[in-house]
Amino acid sequence: MRIAVLGASGRVGGLLVDQAIERGHDIVALVRDPDGFTASGPGAIDVRRADVCSPRTFPALDDVDVAISAIGLAKGEGPGALVAGAGLLAAARVRTVWLGALGSGESTGAGGRIYQAVMRMAVGAELAEKAEADRIALDAGASVFHAPDLTNGPLSPDRRTVPLAELRRPLLPPRMSRASVAALMLDEARTGDHAGAIVVPLG
Repeated sequence: MRIAVLGASGRVGGLLVDQAIERGHDIVALVRDPDGFTASGPGAIDVRRADVCSPRTFPALDDVDVAISAIGLAKGEGPGALVAGAGLLAAARVRTVWLGALGSGESTGAGGRIYQAVMRMAVGAELAEKAEADRIALDAGASVFHAPDLTNGPLSPDRRTVPLAELRRPLLPPRMSRASVAALMLDEARTGDHAGAIVVPLG
């Protein structure tokens, strides 16, 4: 399978690239600065310049089977980057797996009261943009992952995805490793089981 990873130079994006190569997939790494991108694992990677804030220079994706977006606003992205990225992938008409955040949009409150309070303080005004980007992705048929607080832990053997409607609200703020989220997103890229829906990665 040929997979485009948007935000391949980020913490989740880099894991997506490495794990996808380990699984034998062909990778198209979409990054703002191709000269500064280096994959940590072996394997040939097609690296393309992709700045979501410059739509006219965004590359065509007609040669990939699926796109996985791991872009976010925590790495210096300005306002509008998430909405722009979701719109570009929707316009590309490529099957998409989109990384969102638990506690935004339709999952507001789903992580519990403490978690939601932390989200309001840490993310604040960005919650509205996350919700808007999710809606664009969902309308285009994307599988949207509402991930909880992410850590640098190892792959969890108990990792799984749960449809948002079936999530039991936790008492304590949920956390999950980036490696586990990346693995679940790659599983979804292969199966497309949750296209057009929001799921929550757990484990």
